[in-house]
Amino acid sequence: MHRGWLVTGGTRGIGRAVVDQVAKGGGSVAVLARAPSTEPYGADGVLELTADVTDGAAVADALARAREHLGGVDVVVNCAGVHRGGRIADLDRRRWDEVLTTNLTGAYEVCHAAVPHLAEGAAIVNVGAVVGFRGFPGDSAYASAKAGLAGLTRSLAVELAPAGVRVNLVVPGFVDTAMTAGLSAGARRRIVAAIPAGRTGTAEEIADVVVAVAGATYMTGAVVPVDGGLLATFGGAG
Repeated sequence: MHRGWLVTGGTRGIGRAVVDQVAKGGGSVAVLARAPSTEPYGADGVLELTADVTDGAAVADALARAREHLGGVDVVVNCAGVHRGGRIADLDRRRWDEVLTTNLTGAYEVCHAAVPHLAEGAAIVNVGAVVGFRGFPGDSAYASAKAGLAGLTRSLAVELAPAGVRVNLVVPGFVDTAMTAGLSAGARRRIVAAIPAGRTGTAEEIADVVVAVAGATYMTGAVVPVDGGLLATFGGAG
């Protein structure tokens, strides 16, 4: 049984669904986000920590508080992220840097702070995206960050295996969250038409897999699509 979970980006979307599932199952979880949740959590045992994942000192301080409050952290879920679209000719450096820094460097900062304190049996689950493996116009920044996260996952899986720490990547497809709510009806129809399952996913469905992967004791370095079959149409995530 895992002692404590740290979930970044846990105030909304997939991260929030992970927090709710763990907490309702009786687990202890710390949420690391830039701002507190605007909605109360549905279970006790949730510790909210305010920090920007791109700030290494703030992340280290938050990790220390999480370990003290939970009695240790042995599952880390990197779910914090931002999306800034735009075709390359219109994508300015500021938006590029924001996406890469939050989605990729933020995961590095969390792992950098957490790994020295993870014991044998601990798990890191990174949350990627289909666009890290399959190209979509106007998504170069987000795709680059998520592809980089796949590389980080595989490298850390090999690096940390001797210590008994597992590192895996869960790859959501198109999921109905606040991040995707701004898509036009036409764009949504085109995306859904390409999904073999014929529908979008839910944050709760992704959370189910994140929790299962965290507990999979012989899985490390894996890339696990949860996308209604979308990557299968492009040869998978290998």
